[in-house]
Amino acid sequence: MADLLRSGATLTSLSCPVCSSPLFRLKNGDLWCAQCQKKVIVVKEGEEFSEAQGIAALSVVEHTLFEKILEINDKIKDAESLDDLQRLSETLSSLLENLRRIKGFRKS
Repeated sequence: MADLLRSGATLTSLSCPVCSSPLFRLKNGDLWCAQCQKKVIVVKEGEEFSEAQGIAALSVVEHTLFEKILEINDKIKDAESLDDLQRLSETLSSLLENLRRIKGFRKS
């Protein structure tokens, strides 16, 4: 728990539905149970479970896009031809646009 607090997580008034330990809010906004070592999704009253699953799926896709952006960045650093650089730049641009769209979905 101390490691979570040191990394910038904040303690919330919510508790884990599995083990009843207090939940932490990570810097990215996710809720985390330190005891279970798992992300927790809270479904608000009136909100459908499938909507909450959609939000969780967006988080997974967002994480994957971040990883791919870092991979493309490394390949751009090593690119030797202008054709490779152009192709990688277009791919990076597409990934960044998709990431922007996902952030827009999460805000709405």
